[in-house]
Amino acid sequence: MAKEYRTISEVAGPLMMVRGVTDVSYNELGEIELANGEKRRCRVLEIDGTNALVQLFESGAGINLADSKVRFSGKQMELPVSKDMLGRVFDGLGRPIDDGPEIIPDKRLDVNGLPMNPAARNFPNEFIQTGVSAIDGLNTLVRGQKLPIFSASGLPHANLAAQIARQAKVRGTDEKFAVVFAAIGITFEEANFFMDSFKETGAIDRTVLFINLANDPAVERIATPRMALTAAEYLAFDLDMHVLVILTDITNYADALREVSAARKEVPGRRGYPGYMYTDLASLYERAGRQKGKSGSITMIPILTMPEDDKTHPIPDLTGYITEGQVILSRDLYRKGIMPPIDVLPSLSRLKDKGIGEGKTREDHSNTMNQLFSAYARGKEAKELMVILGEAALTDMDKLYAKFSDAFEKEYVSQGFNKDRDIEETLDLGWKLLRILPRSEHKRISDKLLDKYYDEKK
Repeated sequence: MAKEYRTISEVAGPLMMVRGVTDVSYNELGEIELANGEKRRCRVLEIDGTNALVQLFESGAGINLADSKVRFSGKQMELPVSKDMLGRVFDGLGRPIDDGPEIIPDKRLDVNGLPMNPAARNFPNEFIQTGVSAIDGLNTLVRGQKLPIFSASGLPHANLAAQIARQAKVRGTDEKFAVVFAAIGITFEEANFFMDSFKETGAIDRTVLFINLANDPAVERIATPRMALTAAEYLAFDLDMHVLVILTDITNYADALREVSAARKEVPGRRGYPGYMYTDLASLYERAGRQKGKSGSITMIPILTMPEDDKTHPIPDLTGYITEGQVILSRDLYRKGIMPPIDVLPSLSRLKDKGIGEGKTREDHSNTMNQLFSAYARGKEAKELMVILGEAALTDMDKLYAKFSDAFEKEYVSQGFNKDRDIEETLDLGWKLLRILPRSEHKRISDKLLDKYYDEKK
């Protein structure tokens, strides 16, 4: 029987102080029983001698200091895991919210996970097809990679997240593929959008959904991505599945960190975020990857909205340091009606060269990718010159590049949120656009490939 304490001395926001405790450890779970019998969950945040600072998972309203009692469980936060999680919807603390039965667990895992030993990591080198040309063709996602999407308020990152979750697949294998989707601090309307989107297309059958709503406590928001990653680790390393983890929105997670840090009266870092935010984000992102000797893998797409569209804000800034590139959404493209509004020039996948080429995508992938980047960049410059100097100041070749730039945005980048393009379709579309320009302009593509692909449909 767990020892009961009636020594609550203070409740402040999401925090509570319990005095005179013994044998209580950091991160241990506890239960508060109110005078009316209601029970609320909590977790030990700090131990100072016999005083325990406790974090509440629910509201602190109604806790009477004299009549409430606290019991500590001796256990850390755990998630019951089983193959039956696929197709189910959970809240941010891993409790089913889809009217289905409780999960009968194969095992219970600590949600903080075990850091992957760097020496046990396998290098990511296999292509994952998302069905989105601007990612597959130009900023390729590789199995085991962490590739964040940097969005901004009002841009359709939710639609893109749902599209990738529905369409993503490992090609050319019959290996099992699953999606773990964690929605952090979203509205009820967004939660319904994700659930309906997955159910309509049948993608829910291979998806585990964790949904934390904006009106849920900040503490639950901090637990949600850890719950999702624990489920992903079980599916990947126990059941040998390839798991794509999508976390949206990391900005809400970081704001919850800041809220709890402020309640603890910690010294703030940049823009009020705690100084340990880099370490905290790394403890999430670094759970992705591939392990030697195991066929499963975790690939991660964290999505974050940049406050005030600022790439130098601490959240995107630190995320960029830890992850292998970024896909950036553009407000200008969104205004032009280009969906998804992926700005390919500042976007980057640092591992793209490892997952493309013969036997993975196609022999012409690397050459055409470099040529498309180059031609689009020159076309954008030509269009800027046109605005300043007028069209008459452009050479005929500059006009062709400007034409290419428009066609590239309208046909290649813009494909809507329901079209699923395989990599061959994406590469063929790239060649079709490159034919707008004369063959002599394609200096980044070998003559052998030009003979085979550029001339074949002339």
